[in-house]
This record gives sequence, structure tokens and C-alpha cells, in this order.
Amino acid sequence: MAYHLSSAPIRFRFAAGLGLLVPRRRVSYVLGIETSCDDTGIAIVDTDGRVHSNVLYSQQEFHTRYGGIIPPRAQDLHRARIEDAYNHCLVEADLRPEQLTAIAVTNRPGLPMSLLVGLRFARHLARKLQKPLLPVHHMEAHALQARMENISAISFPFLCLLISGGHCQLALVRGPGRLTLLGQTLDDAPGEAFDKIARRLRLYVLPQYRAWNGGQAIEHAAQSAVCPDAYDFPLPLAQQRNCNFSFAGIKNNSFRAIRARERLEQTPPDGIISNYSDFCAGLLQAVSRHLMHRTQRALEYCLRPENGLFGDASPTLVVSGGVANNDVIYRNIEHLAGQYNCRSYRPFKRYCSDNGVMIAWHGIEQLLANSAQHLRFDYHNIDIQGSAGFKDSSVEDVTRSAIKCKWIKPLDHLRGRATAEAGHCDA
Repeated sequence: MAYHLSSAPIRFRFAAGLGLLVPRRRVSYVLGIETSCDDTGIAIVDTDGRVHSNVLYSQQEFHTRYGGIIPPRAQDLHRARIEDAYNHCLVEADLRPEQLTAIAVTNRPGLPMSLLVGLRFARHLARKLQKPLLPVHHMEAHALQARMENISAISFPFLCLLISGGHCQLALVRGPGRLTLLGQTLDDAPGEAFDKIARRLRLYVLPQYRAWNGGQAIEHAAQSAVCPDAYDFPLPLAQQRNCNFSFAGIKNNSFRAIRARERLEQTPPDGIISNYSDFCAGLLQAVSRHLMHRTQRALEYCLRPENGLFGDASPTLVVSGGVANNDVIYRNIEHLAGQYNCRSYRPFKRYCSDNGVMIAWHGIEQLLANSAQHLRFDYHNIDIQGSAGFKDSSVEDVTRSAIKCKWIKPLDHLRGRATAEAGHCDA
């Protein structure tokens, strides 16, 4: 199925990195191509931040039937759909190919077989149209997307929590290609954990969740919870004063709790435990708490006078990636940021998950940061990278800092209240 989405226009020009309004100049159009995983996304965005077209072909329904993404089939589906997505994109934008200024494409990180389809198509277009090709780091694109919608409010640098099906990272963002890693997952990503737990819980036996991903199903099921504290979940990495994440413990604890409940209720192989909503609510709170703790330490690290990492900019926290769609998680992170007088943002929900808009916008950020440097015509030198980190890392410095925090408690699931855990500090 193809989804044709649009965004309200943003009518201003700016100096990238400075957050300053500047006089208009000729509008340029960048085509963005996203095929890093299982979604074929192509979009056109202009330098005023207007989305002229956004076409997304999702493979979710296909892969859900098999319990996970099958890379060769994902590649086949990308190949079958990418040209049609491109043609639909041009028609929706009412533009000719010659009017494009540049082609931006995800070339790292992601599934190599999927990345290859997007890059080869982008090379073909760039050569045919004689346009520059802009390689895009997928997670950087997620980090910068919120600026397209809030460019006057989000200036560099800002702290970003990236949470998705394949990644969980905290990074300080100074501009395109200028991200400093503060912490990352040591095992599973939150979206991956949600998918595996939802599958083990067998939420898919309920008709309303049959075509949903695990995170969506768990969030919706949690809304019906009667006793959200019915299950206990561990707090990962509680004794490690850094900003890294771990979701394997929560996942494994979930499997054990589900198995114990199934034995107690004698749940049939095609059934589901009776209080699955309570389980989902407890799981969401556990994941939120872990994300909050690590993000809180990152905020403390950035706000330290000796670090001064926010500079003269107002402290800002951006939450992005597919899991940022989860309202429970975002409200908790927003609540945390508020305790530090830090503004928080996330992209519009339709742009949190993978899409071509974020790739096109990253291309625009590249051009505006240094247009001459990023205008690349050496197409053959641009290749895919299945794994790719950020330019810099301060993970070791964060660990050496060993920052103690007085933890901010997650919002109450049922009543929407929150209080600080008075007097409770980490060890």
C-alpha cells in the first residue's frame, strides 16, 4: 500500500546551525530515497522546509506473517516498488525531474541488501539527470528531522535520544555529520524488544493486533490495564553510571513472566494470558524508566558547567526514531526534560518512522551547512555501510564522569501524575 502524506508548509529561510532567519533565495528541491530496512520511501522537500510529496510503500504486513524481516524478500520488494514510488512522487509534487537540485539517499547503516537497492537507484537518477548525490546516515536523518518542523526553536547543539527497532542511542547533535555519541544499546534495541515480546505474548492472536508491529500493539493493549504494577521488571545497568542501554534483561524477564503466567492459567498454545494488558502497561513503564534514567544522566553531563556542551543555546532534547511514536514513552521523556527546564521535541508522528522526507531534509541540511563541500558527483565512490557510527564519541568520558542522579520518577500510568523519588539516588 502506498501512503501519500503532506505537511503544513514552513514559510521561512534560515542559516543552518545558527537558527537565524535570513532573506529568501531561490527554492531548491531535494529528492530523498530511503530503503535501509523494509520501507520504500521517496519524498521531495524544498529548502523552505515544505514537503511537496511523500510516498511510502510499507512491507510490514508481509514480514509480520513471518515473525520478522527477511532480507532477501525485503530487497525483492524494494526492487519491485522503487521506480513506481519515484514516479508517484514526481506526480504528487507536480515537478519535472530536471527541477530537482540533488538526490539524497540512505547509504548507512541498515540492511545491506536493502541499502543497495536505494543506492543503485539513486546513482542511476543522479547520472541520468546530472545531479549531485548526497549520502545520508540513517540515524542522523532521524536526529535532524524535528528541525524541519521547528527550525526556529531547535538550534545546534541539542541532545537527541534515538529509539527505533534497530538502534538506541544518545547523541549530542552539532550539525549534519557532527554527532557525538554519549551512549548506546549494548544488546537489543527497544523496538526489537517490543516486537519479540509481543510475539511471545501472542498479541497477534487478537484480531485488532494482527497487522500491527509489537510496539503499537503493546502501547494500545496497555491502555486497558487494570493493575499496571502486576508484574515486576528489572532495572538494567542500575550499577553502571554511564548512558548505555540494555533491553535484553527486560526481554528475558518478560519471557519468564509470560511462561509462568501461562502455566498458572494453563493457557493453550494458541491463547493469550488473561491480564496481558497489565503486563503491557508494566513493560512500558519499565522501558520508560530505563530510557529516562540514561537520558537524565546525559542531560546532567551536557549541563555540567565544565562541559558546557549546550553552549549559548537553550537546552533542547529531541526524541526521534520509530519508538518515539509511543506516547507513553515520549510523555515520560518530556516530563524528564521539564525537570531540567529543557525543551523537548519529536518529529510529527508520520515522520518518526522511516520515510523519504527525513532523508531529503538531511540532504538539505548538508547543502545549507556547506553546499560546495557536499555537492558530490563521484557516484562510484559512494557505497553502502551496513554498520556505521557517528563522527565522535564521548562514551568513555561519560563513564569516567560517573555522574550520580536523583532519579525522576515516570508518570503514573493510570492517573497521569508524577513525583520525584524523594531521596532515592543511584548507588
